[in-house]
Amino acid sequence: MKYAPTVLITGAASGLGRALAEQAAAAGYRVAVADIHQTRGEETCRGLIQLGAETFFVECDVRREADLRRTVERVVRRWHQLDVMINNAGVASAGLFEAIPQEDWDWLFDINVMGTVRGCRAAVSAMKRQHQGHIVNIAGSGALAPRPALSAWNAAQAAIVNLTESLRSELQPEGIQMTVACPDYFRTHLNESLRAPDPVSSVRFERLLDSRELNANRVAKAIMRAVERNQPRVTPGSEARRAGRQNRWMPQRFQRHMAELATRLRR
Repeated sequence: MKYAPTVLITGAASGLGRALAEQAAAAGYRVAVADIHQTRGEETCRGLIQLGAETFFVECDVRREADLRRTVERVVRRWHQLDVMINNAGVASAGLFEAIPQEDWDWLFDINVMGTVRGCRAAVSAMKRQHQGHIVNIAGSGALAPRPALSAWNAAQAAIVNLTESLRSELQPEGIQMTVACPDYFRTHLNESLRAPDPVSSVRFERLLDSRELNANRVAKAIMRAVERNQPRVTPGSEARRAGRQNRWMPQRFQRHMAELATRLRR
């Protein structure tokens, strides 16, 4: 008997994580919903059950390695395998570089970067035993085309891209595939966790999220397609792809544009 594939998604109670869970359920996955928000997580599971998916919720804080390892082992005990791990949980920071306090850098990197590292470590332990699996890490277009006044967030995204690309070659002999997603800016629940040194930076961040036509469902569809096709990188959003190409092939032009934007931000 062939069993349905399984996926574990961190930060799956809302936003992109919930959209990913719904897309996975529609594709026939059994979905483990991991998040720090129990009420939202259980609500997500109820929605997945209505889609006909087998699912359960696990309260999990990606700042704690023990939480992630326990969550992975729960998936394996229940479904005997972990086919896909999506490290989606993350937070946001905005503001001019000199205004961002050290504690905000530490907080952002602990969740976004080290949370992804911990998720990868937990998943690899299970997937090596299976000799197969696929890990998806969520970064953002700031890794490819960094905008001013988002230095901490951009740096974290770039770290996730490089981590994923390093592990893609390193883990292939174990049968483990890697994909990194670098979506353009889009409206999600990141604004709830946003840390900014002043109200103006918060407003600018909100406007940036609203300035694109992307939404969580479109991003989730692109990511799940990338898993099916075993793509090493997926960049949902035409503006993100355009900016990334410009930064790569015409860096001086890109930097002039970003410097002009920074001048306006500092007025």
